[in-house]
Amino acid sequence: MTIKKEKDRIIKITEILIKEYPLIKIALDHESPFELLIATMLSAQCTDARVNIVTKDLFQKYKSPRDYLNVTQEELGKDIFSTGFYNQKSKSIQACCTQLIEKHSGEVPADFEALTKLSGVGRKTASVVAGNAFGIPAIAVDTHVIRITNLLGFVNTKDAKKIEVKLKELLSEKYWVNFTHWIISHGRKICIARRPKCLECVLINYCPNRKNE
Repeated sequence: MTIKKEKDRIIKITEILIKEYPLIKIALDHESPFELLIATMLSAQCTDARVNIVTKDLFQKYKSPRDYLNVTQEELGKDIFSTGFYNQKSKSIQACCTQLIEKHSGEVPADFEALTKLSGVGRKTASVVAGNAFGIPAIAVDTHVIRITNLLGFVNTKDAKKIEVKLKELLSEKYWVNFTHWIISHGRKICIARRPKCLECVLINYCPNRKNE
């Protein structure tokens, strides 16, 4: 398939998803770029719903990077225990907060490359924060995006960076941030990993991996 045909196809799919999920927004509760950064770091290998339960109290206790450094790693680990991998997450959060204070005056940088240089922040987390906190065009490639873009035939790889590059090639920047939300919404409601509802799917005519029964 030519690039032009791929672009035309993904535009049609995107237009369908926009109509199907008109009120999308990021699922992680937050009131500042810093809170979104912490919540996204906690969301690794954890559901957004669980993260929101944890951050409801966490964000009352910790309001700034300095607050996360005023407790031991063990105490922070207990506060985020139910998000899983709490030892590594608490270590990464404290290292990240140290860098925010030392290099960015305690503020989350509104710059994608600067975000990726923070401890515990990969391209996905940087994309989430850049796009949703600062309006910087970015595509966050999570497990839903990996799975569904493969099913739709736009990519044939599990490599998140390669998928990000491909999607940016096919999609106009104005869709980048929300494309992730549309795909996530569709993945949670219809294109469920172990039990996809293909016969209810608005994208069935565009999916080479659809099941017709």
